[in-house]
Amino acid sequence: MRDRVLAILRCLIFVAFSLVLCAVVFQFAGYNAAQMLVAVVDGAFLRPGAMEQSLRWALPLFITAVGVGISFRAGYFNIGAQGQFYVGAIAAAFAAELLRGTPALIAVPLIFLAGIAGGALWALWPGLLKLRSGTDEVITTLMGNFLAGLLLVYVSAGPLKDPAGSGQQASSRPVDAAYRISDSLGLSPTIIGIAVVVGIAMWLLVNRTSFGVLASLAGRNGTMVRWQGAKLWQLGLSSFVISGALAGLAGTIELLGPNGRITSGFLPAHGFTAILIALVANLSVVGTAAVSIFFGGLASAALYLPIMAGLPAAAIDIINAAIALFITARSNLLDKLLRLGGRAQ
Repeated sequence: MRDRVLAILRCLIFVAFSLVLCAVVFQFAGYNAAQMLVAVVDGAFLRPGAMEQSLRWALPLFITAVGVGISFRAGYFNIGAQGQFYVGAIAAAFAAELLRGTPALIAVPLIFLAGIAGGALWALWPGLLKLRSGTDEVITTLMGNFLAGLLLVYVSAGPLKDPAGSGQQASSRPVDAAYRISDSLGLSPTIIGIAVVVGIAMWLLVNRTSFGVLASLAGRNGTMVRWQGAKLWQLGLSSFVISGALAGLAGTIELLGPNGRITSGFLPAHGFTAILIALVANLSVVGTAAVSIFFGGLASAALYLPIMAGLPAAAIDIINAAIALFITARSNLLDKLLRLGGRAQ
């Protein structure tokens, strides 16, 4: 418990340091740093409707990040969440098109199943390559992101292309209005309910099942797991599939929720932000929920920065990159100081 608290404190310190560093950089670039920080807080949480907008971005990020955390816990660095998110959305879009005109009570669950299966299958092949032939999963999942991005461009400009489109951006036909689970604002009781169910289910899986215990142990000491009679390849493959399925679920939510269609290159940073959230939360399900709200707030603030501080929305990407840089860095001095502080208490 104490080690977990220290890990959370370490992450919070690095996040705060990243924000301060970015503020200094923006100040030297000719922007008002104080105004930038105020705009981020205001745009994320304080202005009217900001909390709802933050949750709109946070909920799909939370679902994807929880899945990323499952594979990371098992010791497999699945960084293909973006590709799995895309393929889930593509599979759901095909299902929505094939089921057009079918009653929503039948069609919507089938669309969700298609999206979940699409994400799971896109995570399955890197998992099989890793566990059967030792292929580096970082490389295969990363390449999978690029392949899925190209596939998204192909289907949105080809088989699923909207014939009534303007031609400025390739996109699929809008999903049947009866299948939508939210309006363009992207927040509804259905989406909140899905996120809550996923959170509870994943917390129980991680903390109250043999799979969760053994998968976490496998990430630290695979030999001990073998001594327990468990099969590492089954744990590893399951963690890949769960991770991909949740990313596909998030893609389906975006399709049936705020987007209403797929477009070429939509939400290009979703999967990478989810990975960052999982790392900042130290792979904790509860921590992932809190950190997702923070990063959802940053995404919401991106729409507000140009108005309040004159900064381009890409400033949020710089902040995210700085957080990623420091979270993945090691600081022996900081770790020693935190441990000394914990002993002093």
